[in-house]
Amino acid sequence: MSFLQALVPFVEVLIFAFILNYLLSFFWNTKSMDLLWGALAFLLFFAAAYWFNFPVLLKIMQVLGGAAIIAVLIIFQPELRVALAKLSWKGRRYREITEFDKFLDQLANSTYRLAEKKIGALIVLENEDSLDEYVQRSVILNADFSSELLETIFALSTPLHDGAVIVRDQTVLAAASILPLAEESSQLTKSMGTRHRAGLGLSNISDALIVVVSEETGKVAIVREGIMTRGIKIDRFKGIIRSIFNPPTKIAFKSKFNLREWLKQ
Repeated sequence: MSFLQALVPFVEVLIFAFILNYLLSFFWNTKSMDLLWGALAFLLFFAAAYWFNFPVLLKIMQVLGGAAIIAVLIIFQPELRVALAKLSWKGRRYREITEFDKFLDQLANSTYRLAEKKIGALIVLENEDSLDEYVQRSVILNADFSSELLETIFALSTPLHDGAVIVRDQTVLAAASILPLAEESSQLTKSMGTRHRAGLGLSNISDALIVVVSEETGKVAIVREGIMTRGIKIDRFKGIIRSIFNPPTKIAFKSKFNLREWLKQ
């Protein structure tokens, strides 16, 4: 029992260090950091009043301290909600799913806007197989995905509209990518151009999902594993991509727990 009692101070120090590390990582370089410094200054004054036995000052600070706690809970309720959400795995998974849904909506909306205007497009969504071989031979962007960026790339007035755009997760890796063309296939018709052949060619040698917007018909096609599905509507488009790139199935737990990296997430 004495051994366990001897460990109590160390456990308390670890808990306090964890809380302090979390608070500093959450408030650092934000406007709320001023509040944190103010709270530390208040605690120092409180400790000084207790140490030097100033009863009137101590009583005033006790009253102000209780009111300040209620005020902080009310004023900083949104920030506290975010901080508590970071502590839960459910909150982290919900945030990741929400970000994926936002990406999927942007991808679908921009794709069908291009289709409506009959602007040809070739979009490659990297899966497990790396496409670095084709990225290195392209115009490297490494930009966050957005509808505006995608539609600007395929605008006829830009020098990047020829070729494919390669997307990894939610990052546009490269544009104007040259993909291998498929040989003659029963899935290729006379109305299909180079984009369809390139999409089919890449799907034969990788597990990427390729989106093709026809410049002639304005129809959207999805190509995967050597199979091309044409004339896909936007709801089915989202369903297919969601079934392949589903965020919860891609959460990987590292063998070693890293407190600093976990708090950054």
